[in-house]
Amino acid sequence: MIPHEHLWIPVTLFAAFAQTIRNATQRNLTASLGTLGATLVRFLYGIPFAVLWLVLVQRLGGFALPDPNWRFAGWIVLGAIGQIGGTALLLQVMRERNFTLGVAYSKTEAIQVAFFGFIFLADPLRPAALLAVFFGTLGVLLMSPIERKHPLKALLGGWTTRVALFGLACGTCFSFASVGYRGASLALEGTPFPMTAAYGLVVAQVIQTLVLGGWLASRDAGTIVRVVRAWRASLLVGFVGAVASAGWFVAMAIEPIAHVRTLALVELLFAYVISRRFFRERLTRIESIGIGLLCVGLITVTLGR
Repeated sequence: MIPHEHLWIPVTLFAAFAQTIRNATQRNLTASLGTLGATLVRFLYGIPFAVLWLVLVQRLGGFALPDPNWRFAGWIVLGAIGQIGGTALLLQVMRERNFTLGVAYSKTEAIQVAFFGFIFLADPLRPAALLAVFFGTLGVLLMSPIERKHPLKALLGGWTTRVALFGLACGTCFSFASVGYRGASLALEGTPFPMTAAYGLVVAQVIQTLVLGGWLASRDAGTIVRVVRAWRASLLVGFVGAVASAGWFVAMAIEPIAHVRTLALVELLFAYVISRRFFRERLTRIESIGIGLLCVGLITVTLGR
């Protein structure tokens, strides 16, 4: 049995895998539903599965529902709104011609979340964790196939482009989401972490559905109609999205967010290695260095934290 203090590691790995699947399925809906419509799908169709998880946690664990407070409300709203913004920006980045540059900059989330977690939640920034964040983020940036001949020049010179700014903003929004969700879990003092995670997820997804759904209903009701009609394809996105979010909520209820989001970079490693293996393409020297640095970061955050 995995000790409580180490449970966040397999949970984070599982959440990263589920998120990879969710991003792929959600991206397919963008063409027909638009960026905001595809974003709404993740939250609206995830509610039934989030509620089911909450019921199972309550029944199987024998936990009582927590008593919410104003601290919890503030943090969960911050997390919910941040996740809406991050998801919409990520989908927008994926629609851009040079989306790899935007995705690369979105992965600076690990650095941003370490900073915001320290400022707002007083999460510790130990030397090992800082090294893990640095190596992991640098590795991800080097692995991004932005410009094969001069990747570092492309990264340093392209940060002011439109898609790069979208990516940076995406990372910032997801950082606020992570801080908000961990803050909400900490605000429910005395509540076991499985219940704080399940309860927080349900509340967050309801808020996200009401906010984004209400905005679309007042501005573009046709998108709401298309989202409802696409329920068959959307259920899969909702299910996988709820599973991934459940994993993030559990992990961040246990462990400081800088550790969780650094280990979450393994998502890119999974996708990258599988892609290279499938297409049997050779790695460039820069890409090999990037993989090595990412692995150093992942090992450091799990063993040297």
